[in-house]
Amino acid sequence: MTMHDARKRAEELHRENFVLDAHFDLLTFVLDKRQKGEKSVIEKDYLPGLRAANVDVVISSLFVSDRFIPEMALRRALDMIAALHEEMTESPGLFSLCRNTAEIAAANARGEIAFLLSFEGLDPIGNDLSLLRVFYELGVRGIGLVWSRRNYVADGCFFDPVKEGRKGGLTAFGVQVLDEAKRLGMYIDISHLNDEGVEDVFALYDGPVIASHSNCRALAPVMRNLTDDQISRLAERGGVMGMNACSVFVADPDVKTVTERDLCDHVDHIRSLVGDGHVGFGFDFCDEIRDFAALGPHREYDCIKGYGASVEFTAELLRRGYGEDAVRSIMGGSFLAFLKQTIG
Repeated sequence: MTMHDARKRAEELHRENFVLDAHFDLLTFVLDKRQKGEKSVIEKDYLPGLRAANVDVVISSLFVSDRFIPEMALRRALDMIAALHEEMTESPGLFSLCRNTAEIAAANARGEIAFLLSFEGLDPIGNDLSLLRVFYELGVRGIGLVWSRRNYVADGCFFDPVKEGRKGGLTAFGVQVLDEAKRLGMYIDISHLNDEGVEDVFALYDGPVIASHSNCRALAPVMRNLTDDQISRLAERGGVMGMNACSVFVADPDVKTVTERDLCDHVDHIRSLVGDGHVGFGFDFCDEIRDFAALGPHREYDCIKGYGASVEFTAELLRRGYGEDAVRSIMGGSFLAFLKQTIG
């Protein structure tokens, strides 16, 4: 298949099929802009790209940056959820907060993009397990246990080696979180968790888990990516990995210009290990907040330039000979099956 034909067919597949991105810091960006006085931020700044790729579902993280930790973490997460409700009021009929797959289907039938909410680090609940139920009632369904730092639940993995003390896995509180998440019907996300914590999750939690935005360590040897053994164990229990577009998690950007082709190499690697059904989109687009003047031409950048360009990733999969059923799974089918199994 030529690249032209692959691109044309990829555009058709995006129009005709379910498309889900498992990780985007949408509400972090939206809240920052709203606090500067902007309104209808999603409609103005993000909806065009989402529509260009015919995205049906975005899982928005509740990410709290270091400057709000610890005192302001709870307030920051609540402000993000409030911002989404304000955005829905200002842009009626365009997108909805959804809590399960039935609500996703209903929103999409109305022509709306569905948003799900997930923690990217449980910093907002501190060590108060009862707050997990509060966030559940507010619509949060995913639990990324940590970001790349320590919290009351576990230790995160740093992007680059740093001088640190002895690493830990899950704490006793973290084990309680696993049990409460399963009771409530919230799913577990191991992206950003260190190897010790991942091992604890596999040992102490018997349900399927995801890595919403992590690639393969065999191809890009950074701690944020999963080892082959972790990928195999994730797949054995019905888990899914979301392919992360950040250059340093894909290839070495100081050696080459990283593109969607390099990210497809990660899909190839996962498929060779565990077959189809365990890969999806988890692009984690962040170029809008990167200071390229400071970072230079390489280092961290999105190897796919936003949602509109995600069709090029799909086209590359087709060009490599992936069947359309496999491509549909990667575009959203694999994550949808996971959500049906975990949040209903």
